[in-house]
Amino acid sequence: MAIWIRVLAGVLGLSLQVLVLDAAIRTFLLPRIASIRLSRAVAMSVGWVFRILASEKRSYAVRDRILSLYASILLLTYQALWLALSLVAFALGFVAAGVRHAGRAFEISGSSLMTLGTASGSGGAQVFLGYVEAAIGLTLLALLISFIPTLYSAFQDRELSVSRLSVRAGIPATPWGVLEIAQSVENYQVLDELWREWEQWFIQVGETHSTLTILNYYRSPNPDQTWIGAAATVLDAAALFNAAVDAPPSATAGICIRAGWLTLRPLADYFRIPYPVAVDRTIPISITREQFDLVLERLERSGVPIVADHDAAWWDFVGWRVNYDAIIEACHVMFVCPRSDWSLAPLQPLFGRSNRRGTGGQKGN
Repeated sequence: MAIWIRVLAGVLGLSLQVLVLDAAIRTFLLPRIASIRLSRAVAMSVGWVFRILASEKRSYAVRDRILSLYASILLLTYQALWLALSLVAFALGFVAAGVRHAGRAFEISGSSLMTLGTASGSGGAQVFLGYVEAAIGLTLLALLISFIPTLYSAFQDRELSVSRLSVRAGIPATPWGVLEIAQSVENYQVLDELWREWEQWFIQVGETHSTLTILNYYRSPNPDQTWIGAAATVLDAAALFNAAVDAPPSATAGICIRAGWLTLRPLADYFRIPYPVAVDRTIPISITREQFDLVLERLERSGVPIVADHDAAWWDFVGWRVNYDAIIEACHVMFVCPRSDWSLAPLQPLFGRSNRRGTGGQKGN
């Protein structure tokens, strides 16, 4: 075999294996957000298939069942692709080391990668390549095995607060539900506990979902409870409280909102979601003034004290919502999450009093 062919095969094989190791290390081990071309290309390809399977013509329940498999399939696809590319890379390496036939090179490469022992090279260079390939193959498998417990631990931590939100916000969780349930026990101090819990939740999600970006695609066990929807509920509830409730504004609610948009912006950068960097109240938001007024009317009927100046309340609410509106709405679409329909707020049953004897407990959703 011509020497230039062997040199070319060696260069191509080395480059391909470096590409694989770079993708594996930065996907599984690097403790920071990283845009990896190979991983992104795989995610886009698998996502294209799932978009066809979970088309908008299907019901949300069917789409949710299909999309719940996406993250797991993507993770296995990463591993299968990296092993396949390693097989090709070392086959090229064996050609460079003197194996004359491509079929024989692939046979030795496959045996070494899977540590089968059915075929081996001859000579020091080929034996050395076989050992190196076996070590890399085992390492890639070990990375996946060790990655899964970390992944599911972060997933469970995320979902604990999402599931617990139903106690504070109803089923499905809504921003006005948060305020009505606080009113039902006649204690708005419980909301400060909620804001603090979700401030911590946003910080944790910011850490885990930027380093383990595949976590963003893991869907909640309950189709009606999604992490994006829960985040939007808490942020909107905090904005509503500080803007419209006739009570002293909560500093912890404001900090919770700040933690929310500080978490969402790096994720938006990774997923290439556009958002205004310099925000002001003149930027339109996805919620209309009419929808806002409907929610205020509902809150008043449920006994929540609302400020007299609804115009000022709307202006303040826009000032809070504009910080995260573009990102949260894009995430609802990207991750196929149901959102709270503010127009339907008047049609939902009200929450009743739950802290007085003889009332029969809380009524409502």
